[in-house]
Amino acid sequence: MALRGTNQEKARPYNRRIVLEYVRNHGPATRGDIAKRVGLTVQTVSTIVRELEEQGYLLSSKEAPKGRGLPPTMLHLNPDGGYAIGISVTPLGVDAALMNLAGDMLGSAARACVRPSPSQAFALIEELCAEMRALRPDGRILGVGFAMPGPFDVQAISFVGPTTLDGWSGVPVRARLEEVTKLPAFIAADTVAAAIGVRLYGEGAAMPQFYYLYFGVGLGGTMMQDGAPVRGAWGNAGEIGHIPIVPGGLPCPCGNRGCLERYLSLDSFSNRPAGQSQGEWVAEVAPIFHSAICTIENLFDPQTIVLGGLAPDELITALVATTSTLPTSISSRYDRTTPRVTASVGHQSLLRGAAAMAVSGVLSPRQEPALTPDRPRQRDPFSNGMAA
Repeated sequence: MALRGTNQEKARPYNRRIVLEYVRNHGPATRGDIAKRVGLTVQTVSTIVRELEEQGYLLSSKEAPKGRGLPPTMLHLNPDGGYAIGISVTPLGVDAALMNLAGDMLGSAARACVRPSPSQAFALIEELCAEMRALRPDGRILGVGFAMPGPFDVQAISFVGPTTLDGWSGVPVRARLEEVTKLPAFIAADTVAAAIGVRLYGEGAAMPQFYYLYFGVGLGGTMMQDGAPVRGAWGNAGEIGHIPIVPGGLPCPCGNRGCLERYLSLDSFSNRPAGQSQGEWVAEVAPIFHSAICTIENLFDPQTIVLGGLAPDELITALVATTSTLPTSISSRYDRTTPRVTASVGHQSLLRGAAAMAVSGVLSPRQEPALTPDRPRQRDPFSNGMAA
């Protein structure tokens, strides 16, 4: 969506977000560049920039002279102008990280807890958020992003079985999260948060169209289209773990048989036959994995499929290594410049994506939501005071 401001005085809060979003997305820029791109006058932009510099969101610098005249003043995002906390809750426990505006991870911590209940999880979240705040005790904490396994609100699938968070159905997650953190909260499925992290800071940074296949305790995924996640009518698009892929196969807690995640997931890997090595397991599931790859490609036509998630790096790498030869799909192109499947190792994408949701949710241009008794107006992050 194109960033466009308005030269009306009452629209100044919105215009601040427009200007800051332009610098966040496009890097160093002059006042003239910004004015031209977002449709504001240079005078309006200059006034907003002065405010954003005073509030610590932007920094300015001058390039070395290259000829006659003064070099232009370049505006940069101040990495320490604000911070966000990313939280992930999985059947294995709770993780948290602190991220600055440049996407740098400043610290992280984890608490192991098998299939945590809501009360256990929120107690751990309160502890972890206190640890993250202590990393920048005087910093402006903008919000918290929260990632958890999906799909959401689906009969017989959501919060059912060993790959989900049993007992979480009907829990007012946003309200509880804002209560324990005292911060604006933003929530998404773990597949969406991880895909956002890969798009902004990982293997998908140069590819606006890719599918992120999330290999966690279960299996899911998200298609990134033009740099944004495809969510679907109810926010569950791309959740392929419950595609029946083996007719009459293993029973699944969802009530079907032969679902993909019964064969390709950490839960499946952990329950492999005693004595079966990782290599043997990978060789056994490779045909099912390849079939899933072709299904994703024929449905979404991505530039590439990025495989990542909670699985150990060596397991992700071993699975990707089997894709040197794949069945034919619409991705079998003569002009390919990227492999059909790539690996995303390390587990930071999920927490980075969760934190990035909070940064965008607080700072990006948006229509102000209607106020309700259970969702009062949040403190303006562009005030001179600290957001938290």
